[in-house]
Amino acid sequence: MILPHKKYKIALIGFSLGEGGGEKVMANLSIFFDKMGIEIHNIIVLDRVNYSYSGKLLNLGLLKNESNGFVNKCKRLLVLRKYLKANNFDFIIDFRPRTKYIQELILSKFIYKTKTILTVHSYLINYYMPKNKWLTNLIYKDCYATVTIVDKINELIKDRYNLKNLVTISNPIRLEDVYEKQNESLNIDYEYIIAVGQFENNVKQFDKLILSYSNSILPKNKIHLIILGKGNKQPLEKIAKESNIESLVHFLGYQENPYKFLKNAKFFVLSSLNEGLPNVILESLACQTPVIAFDCATGPREMIIDKNNGILVENQNLEKLTQAMNLFIEDTTLYNFCKKNALQSVQRFSLEIIGQQWLDLMKIKI
Repeated sequence: MILPHKKYKIALIGFSLGEGGGEKVMANLSIFFDKMGIEIHNIIVLDRVNYSYSGKLLNLGLLKNESNGFVNKCKRLLVLRKYLKANNFDFIIDFRPRTKYIQELILSKFIYKTKTILTVHSYLINYYMPKNKWLTNLIYKDCYATVTIVDKINELIKDRYNLKNLVTISNPIRLEDVYEKQNESLNIDYEYIIAVGQFENNVKQFDKLILSYSNSILPKNKIHLIILGKGNKQPLEKIAKESNIESLVHFLGYQENPYKFLKNAKFFVLSSLNEGLPNVILESLACQTPVIAFDCATGPREMIIDKNNGILVENQNLEKLTQAMNLFIEDTTLYNFCKKNALQSVQRFSLEIIGQQWLDLMKIKI
């Protein structure tokens, strides 16, 4: 008698299902795992759902009150514990940053009672691990694996904490989603370049981007700059005004469909101080839009092949960032070559390929 395949159950845990890179990875993997016949449960801490996902949803954010006091936190923790115990998951995959270290110690030792995979999505590993080596090992050493998104983050953690269970798996891109949404109508009647990201802090360095753009030949050629994302735009508007380019710089807020903006842009620019593996680079290339990016830690180097699908700029060199923008306008042969190669260059990051790497890690045979 041939026995049927085991029905696997996986819990995906994240802050939310909207507006973040790690959250988008979680959402995309839920769709892949569900297609593979795995029972998926999405568990989120904040009541925010913008991304498409598959599977069941436990929204702990709905239980959060205004005070978010000790009693309310304990209540949500007990609900999580009861839910995990009742469902007897084969794996837990946790996509959250982990900065409240005592809470994380409680989760790792008393709440997560099955094979657990912890992920690290930024080169700033202090958002995920205590500086204290002993405490980090208490939280991480017994988990099934710790997944980083680039080798450089993997090496940094290994050198600092000597963890043994490290694996690198890149962020995936769900190409069908891009193909479906990139051709939606867009009512913009000017040529433009684009940048994307939140500006609640200055990691994306849009102030430097605006200055670099103002010194380029783009304003003179009436090529505008569009910035998508949330945050306090007033300081950035001030810089644009002082640079006499305020009519050319547009802050269009958070967009549920960024792909139509990326598709119609001349090129995408990433001016970040640091990253992890920025999904937006993959999304831009999937829209056949070349990328200019600082060679910052980490991510751009893993996705951009210099002068093939974009331009890698010496990290934090504003003059060279300006020169790269000028080059894409002046050298149409180079620009068209990078544009032609863009889509093919992201195929290795497709959800099917990256999803299979996750299945291999968990030794799940479909």
